[in-house]
Amino acid sequence: MTLLKEILDYNQHFVEREEYKKYATNKFPKKRMVVLTCMDTRLLELLPKAMNLSNGDVKLVKNAGAIVSHPFGSIMRSILVAVYELQADEVFVIGHHDCGMSALKAGEMIERMKERGISEDTLNTLSYSGVDFEKWLHGFDNVFESVEQSVSVINHHPLMPAGIPVHGLVIDPATGKLDLVVDGYQTKTEAGTAKIAGE
Repeated sequence: MTLLKEILDYNQHFVEREEYKKYATNKFPKKRMVVLTCMDTRLLELLPKAMNLSNGDVKLVKNAGAIVSHPFGSIMRSILVAVYELQADEVFVIGHHDCGMSALKAGEMIERMKERGISEDTLNTLSYSGVDFEKWLHGFDNVFESVEQSVSVINHHPLMPAGIPVHGLVIDPATGKLDLVVDGYQTKTEAGTAKIAGE
């Protein structure tokens, strides 16, 4: 049996037994927050439990490393949609220890691409077209610095409304312990104080 068939068979029974009813909610996050976190398998259930989150509480955005790599990419767009259209009033960026992105090496990944049939011609064409593989496939060296960087991109985004706290945390994928990196309330208070002082 293929994985797809297994999933579709299970889904049919899930719907027939009306198990979906216990997950019923609407599209607006009850806790009025959006979380950007990593796609790591260890966080699938651990992160919500460690934060006391249930179905319907948050908007959840995931990618490799919880990184906002481009201010006008799909991650930032999702955060802005959550804020402007879906009533999210706070943003949480949550990286994690032992992240695969901390060990990602562009050269090694390109070699794996070649092993799986991506031709040198394709890679060369993309390079000539402006794709900087070293930059595009680079992860990060320090998870705390990576979270700070993503928080900074969100905080300084020209379309992010003033007053939205953007928090940064790092979770331990073994225990669920959260380490605070950036307190978004403190950052907003400091920015407000600086503005008043400058007036």
